[in-house]
Amino acid sequence: MIDLLKSISRKIGLDGAIAFTILSRMIQAGGGVITLVFIAKCLTKVEQGYYYTFGSILAIQIFFELGLSNIITQFVAHENSNLIWKDKTSFTGLAESCSRLASLLRFTIKWFGVIAILLLSGLLLAGYVFFAKFGSANIGVNWQIPWVILSITTSLSLMISPILAFFEGLGQIKEVAKIRMIQQVVQLLLVLLFFLLGYKLFSTPIAAIIAFFIVPIWILLGSKIRLLKFIWNKVGEWEVNYRLEIFPFQWKIALSWISGYFIFQLFNPVLFATEGAIVAGQMGMTLTVLNAVFSLGFSWISTKVPIFSDLIAKKDYKQLDHLFNKTLIQSTLLNVFILTVFLFFLFFLNHLNIKIGDKNFSDRFLPFLPMLFMIVPIMLNHFVTSWATYLRCHKKEPMLLQSIVMGIFCSLSTIVLGRYFGVIGITSGYMLLTILAFIWSRYTFINKKKVWHNE
Repeated sequence: MIDLLKSISRKIGLDGAIAFTILSRMIQAGGGVITLVFIAKCLTKVEQGYYYTFGSILAIQIFFELGLSNIITQFVAHENSNLIWKDKTSFTGLAESCSRLASLLRFTIKWFGVIAILLLSGLLLAGYVFFAKFGSANIGVNWQIPWVILSITTSLSLMISPILAFFEGLGQIKEVAKIRMIQQVVQLLLVLLFFLLGYKLFSTPIAAIIAFFIVPIWILLGSKIRLLKFIWNKVGEWEVNYRLEIFPFQWKIALSWISGYFIFQLFNPVLFATEGAIVAGQMGMTLTVLNAVFSLGFSWISTKVPIFSDLIAKKDYKQLDHLFNKTLIQSTLLNVFILTVFLFFLFFLNHLNIKIGDKNFSDRFLPFLPMLFMIVPIMLNHFVTSWATYLRCHKKEPMLLQSIVMGIFCSLSTIVLGRYFGVIGITSGYMLLTILAFIWSRYTFINKKKVWHNE
C-alpha cells in the first residue's frame, strides 16, 4: 500500500516540500470552508464586508515589501548551488558564495526591519482614513481595535518573512512548508474558537498575533538560529551589491507586484465604497474560495522555484522545461477539478436552500454570473503566474510592461464599471482584461524562453 502511494505521488509530482505546502493549502481551503460557515453564522453581512475589506487594505504591504522576499529566495538558491553541506548548520564551498550569502542575510534583516515600521504606520493611517470615510453609516461595528492588531501582526510577519525566504533558497522548502502548515492550523483553530466565543471582528486579529510567534520560536529554539549565526559570520570581501544586482531586478518585480495590487485587491474597497459592506462581503467570500483554489494549484509551481533556479544556473534547460511543463499540467488539472466541484457545491447550496443563521448560505457569495466571470480569470491567471515565475527564475523580469498596463486598465475598469454597473461591470471587465493578459503572457513566455536559452 505504501509503495502504491509513493508511486502515485511520483506520478503527480508530489514531493515532500509540495506535500507539506499542499497539506497547508488543503487545511487553508478546508478550514476556509468551515470559517465561511462561522462567518455567516457569527457575523452580520455588514461585518462580513469589513472582515474581507480588511484583507484588501492589508495587502498594501506589497508597496513596502516590493517582491524582495522572492528575490532573496532566488539569489540564495543561486549561491547555494556552489555549496556543500556538512550538516544542518554548516557548509563548505566557494568563499565568494559564502561571503555573498552572509552579506545578503545582513542586508535583508536590516532592510525588512525598517520597512516593517513604515508598513505599520501606513496601515494604521490607511485603515482609519478609509473606514472612517466610507463606513460612517455602519454604526455599532467595532473595527478600530481589530484593525490595530491586524496592522501590528502584518508588520511583524513582514519583518520575519526574509528569514523564511532565505531558508527556502537554501533548499529547506520542506521544513519551511511544515512550520507554515503548523502556523496555519493553530491560527485556524484559534479563529474558530474565538468566533464561537463571540469575539466577532476580534477573532482573526487575536488568532493571527498568537500564531505569529510560532515561527520566531521555531527559529530561536531549534537549529535554525545556529545556521543563521554561521552564515552571518561568513562575511568576507565579496558582497551582494543591492544597487547593481538586486535593484535592477527588484524594481521591475516591484512594479509588477504593485500593478498586481490594483488588479486583484481593488474589488472589495471599491464595492465597499460604492455598493456597501454587504456586496463587498459577497465578493470577499467568493474571492476567499477562489484564491484558496489558486494558491493550492500554484503550490506545485512555487515549491519548485529553487529547483528551477538551480537548473538555470547549471544551464540544464532540457530538464528545466520537462519539470516545468509536467508541473504545470498537474496543477492545471487540479484547478479544473476543484473549481468544477465548487460550482456544483454552490448549485446544491442554492437548490437545497441551505440556511445558516436563518439566511440562505449561498447568498453570502456572488450570484452565478459574476461568479463565473471571476472563475475564468482564476484559471487563466494560473498559467500567467506560472509562466512569470519560470521567467523570473532567470533573475529577469520580462512582464513589467504587461503588469503596468494591466494594473492601469484593471484599476480604471474596476472603478469606472463598478460605479456605473456595479459588481457585474467589475467582474466582466476583469474577465475580458485577463483574457487579453493571457494572450500577451503566452507570447512573452515563448519568445523570451527561446531567446534566453540560445544566448
